[in-house]
Amino acid sequence: MGAAVVRFLVALVLLVLVLAAVGECAYIPYNTSAGVVEGKLNVHVVPHTHDDVGWLKTVDQYYVGSNNSIQGACVQNVLDSLVVSLLKDENRKFIYVEQAFFQRWWRQQSDMIKDIVKKLISTGQLELINGGMCMHDEAAVHYIDMIDQTTLGHRFIKEEFGQIPRIGWQIDPFGHSAVQAYLLGAEVGFDAFYFFRIDYQDRDTRKGTKELEVVWRGSKTFGSSADIFAGIFPKNYEPPPGGFYFEVNDKYPVVQDDPLLFDYNVEDRVNDFVAAALAQANITRTNHVMFTMGTDFKYQYAESWFRQMDKLIHYVNKDGRVNALYSTPSIYTDAKHAENEPWPLKTNDFFPYADNPNAYWTGYFTSRPALKRYVRVMSGYYLAARQLEFFKGRINSDLTTDSLADALALAQHHDAVTGTEKQHVANDYAKRLSIGYTEAEKLVSSSLSCLSQSGSKLHCPSQPTNFAQCLLLNITYCPPSEMDLSQGKTLVVLVYNSLGWKREDVLRIPVVSDSVVVHDSEGKEVESQLLPIANASLYIREKHVKAYLGTLPSAKPKFWLAFPVSVPPLGFNTYFISSGKKSASVSLVSTLYPSQGSKNSNMQIGQGQLKLQYNAAGELSMYSDSKTMVEANFEQKYKYYIGQDGNGSDPQASGAYIFRPNGTVPINTNGQVPLTVLRGSIVDEVHQQINSWIYQINRVYKGKDYVETEFIVGPIPADDGNGKEVATEIVTNMATNKTFYTDSSGRDFIKRV
Repeated sequence: MGAAVVRFLVALVLLVLVLAAVGECAYIPYNTSAGVVEGKLNVHVVPHTHDDVGWLKTVDQYYVGSNNSIQGACVQNVLDSLVVSLLKDENRKFIYVEQAFFQRWWRQQSDMIKDIVKKLISTGQLELINGGMCMHDEAAVHYIDMIDQTTLGHRFIKEEFGQIPRIGWQIDPFGHSAVQAYLLGAEVGFDAFYFFRIDYQDRDTRKGTKELEVVWRGSKTFGSSADIFAGIFPKNYEPPPGGFYFEVNDKYPVVQDDPLLFDYNVEDRVNDFVAAALAQANITRTNHVMFTMGTDFKYQYAESWFRQMDKLIHYVNKDGRVNALYSTPSIYTDAKHAENEPWPLKTNDFFPYADNPNAYWTGYFTSRPALKRYVRVMSGYYLAARQLEFFKGRINSDLTTDSLADALALAQHHDAVTGTEKQHVANDYAKRLSIGYTEAEKLVSSSLSCLSQSGSKLHCPSQPTNFAQCLLLNITYCPPSEMDLSQGKTLVVLVYNSLGWKREDVLRIPVVSDSVVVHDSEGKEVESQLLPIANASLYIREKHVKAYLGTLPSAKPKFWLAFPVSVPPLGFNTYFISSGKKSASVSLVSTLYPSQGSKNSNMQIGQGQLKLQYNAAGELSMYSDSKTMVEANFEQKYKYYIGQDGNGSDPQASGAYIFRPNGTVPINTNGQVPLTVLRGSIVDEVHQQINSWIYQINRVYKGKDYVETEFIVGPIPADDGNGKEVATEIVTNMATNKTFYTDSSGRDFIKRV
């Protein structure tokens, strides 16, 4: 389904790949670049700005230029001044990436400015590159969200300008996934993909072998059809060494070409430019190099840059040793392909990323886990909401998923879902998701009511049923299910399946009574089970519900009601919960008291083919699967890594970006707290208080071949002055020979050793 969605983004022209040599590929070009001089080293001067849609400031603050005590940045000024500067000289060029900013700016412009910008884009002076709402992350983001946020940007560009971006420009994400290369190459149809963050050792090696530019084969499944030309910058996405920064307040020397004034320096500046070009040419194949002229939030007064670049290009070409030209990554790509050079072949991905020996950017894989979960939950909800929006149609309704779509797009930014943003910025992302969800929730309720009562989007009832939804089940809070059923009321539960295949799962909702019965839409009684709600869950509920509502509801749920549901693909089923004479089976509750000796025997849980075994000390020790005939030792432990504080000889600290441990500390239960064991016809549970701030539940369902683990961690104590990275460790007797597999943005798998 994801592949089908992304094919709407196919570029206008696809390049044909041919094998040039064993392990190497070459492109057949379809265009050559104006301004290129044969026989000379051509320096492609590419003016650009990198505008984070939230990082140190919120996306709104960056756009209008507020809160400048944190960072002096105003994207509105960049785009305003850019248009004026491009109009002064038709040779000038610029690329712009973040559609979240551009579209906001576009909505504020007059028709006259819009006509000017349309002409700049049609002539190639201004190129909208990459084309997504943001420059998304590639490690913590899901591939569906990568597609969705890119689609939002591309759709706007096609509708407004009749174009589709053809070049990927992921210059700042902290490492690069194979799925990113596959999606941009095989599905979006990009001609090339440029970035800079790869491991420092890998970069040094590639410089020596001239392999910074490669053909990247991102998918083993799709083979060469997924290939894309990939360019890695020699150092970063900033101007080359030599001080070629020209913002108004930059400290570097400008080109002073008036001999009547002091500090005339044309020859020096030309020599610096040529030296940087030759140095880059020594590590690059073909007579083409790219100078990335810009960096974060630059060109707030664009003329200060273009004035200096005009002079550089003029005097460098007058000098004659190299040829300089205003360019874009599209022009650069065409010029590279025209050389018909064989390129090295790259497979797999560019993870993990490190820029120094003790600076592995893997901390952000887990930073701000609550925000990561929120993004993932909202992504799944958005998928369902879009489907229901389509089924019902937008006719005569102001309810849409647009707000949630925009919020999710921003949340994919490489300083959003990664957790590397400041706290007030993380709050801003969460607030936008909450607003988007609230609006989408109304649409979902309306659509389900319409479809469930009429079966047709054309005949919705004038007074539809009001369906309430329970997004806060993670804190045991669902007001609709906590109603009193003793007065003959019936709770109607509608379950929607947004996936393209039938789902059979177990639904869990909190209830206040132990006298309930469940029926399906045909009136047949459905097997159900009541599980007492643990004190830890009630504590979490009270703490967060009070913060959410400002008060606590009078009734408290006493049980989780669990029952199996079966839902068709892209469809729904309805279940009815009413008062009964304890028709739902109540779980048998027992305890296992950890023992230092061997008086207590082992305990086994699981009513189906999969079983877990706990030893006398209350530790998980073995799992078995009667279907696969697998039985293996199994141990789970908690521990934490102490974060390096950066006060030693190497100042690199552990933090939101970088994982750098300074020792490992095991977390022991000391066998003091007994395990609570719940057994029933549908699910067995083991509740375990690991320590004062870690609580865990293991669930084994009767008809499932997996174990479900739920854990509550925190607040993590820091009174000892140590930062802590909490981890759970799984120990088995599997003979893996150091080989394991990780997913690539939720799609393919990458082999690791």
